[in-house]
Amino acid sequence: MKMNGNTILITGGNSGIGRALAEAFHALGNQVIITGRRQSTLDAVTAANPGMKGMVLDLSDAEGIKAFSAALAAAYPSLNAIINNAGIMVPEHIGAGSDYLSTAEDTITANLLGPIRLTAALLPQLRTQEDAAILTVSSGLAFVPMALTPTYSATKAAIHSYSMAIRQQLKDSGPQVIEIVPPYVQTTLMSDRQASDPNAMPLADFISEVMDILATQPDVKEVVVERCKPLRYAAENGNFDAMFNGINSMSH
Repeated sequence: MKMNGNTILITGGNSGIGRALAEAFHALGNQVIITGRRQSTLDAVTAANPGMKGMVLDLSDAEGIKAFSAALAAAYPSLNAIINNAGIMVPEHIGAGSDYLSTAEDTITANLLGPIRLTAALLPQLRTQEDAAILTVSSGLAFVPMALTPTYSATKAAIHSYSMAIRQQLKDSGPQVIEIVPPYVQTTLMSDRQASDPNAMPLADFISEVMDILATQPDVKEVVVERCKPLRYAAENGNFDAMFNGINSMSH
């Protein structure tokens, strides 16, 4: 991936990993546009990063994604990269009936349908650009699921599979398809406590390692930081059962 001179859309760029990636790319001289569901949170981030832009987007709104993408391409005709980062992670209890289904369906819509819809809507624009890239943020839980968050884990496994498949489809015509695979990181994705959990990887350390991998490995397919490799390669290394039992003993 080219590291500067891009026009990059980052979903969920108003907090956590999305904001940190937005600020890292912004600092390198890229035009960064972030999305979130609330204008107020976007304004706070763009005010702290002069030149960064914010646009409201609800990834659960299929028609809204189409309208947003048309407006985005018109406003930023040089758009050549998207980072599908926005997502939700909510504990689920399968015996909770309709409450469980509501959470599961919201998670699938945000974490899987949203990126698929947005990628489809923006692909015609991206294909007109040189050095175009589609990045998706999955999770170490795509490879070793957490029982407490079954649908979240499933959506991330699906995003991994989706990224592999579209990479193959686009290999001769672009854009480049890159998957970023975070471990457990200090953000507020699941709870405020997570942001200071000593068992989680510090956000700044994660972003630094991700940006270094992207810069030094321009043809990288999966960005897997060292801390996430035990999860990512658990099955290949014959450690899946041990990792699965370890993660799920800690999540209760």
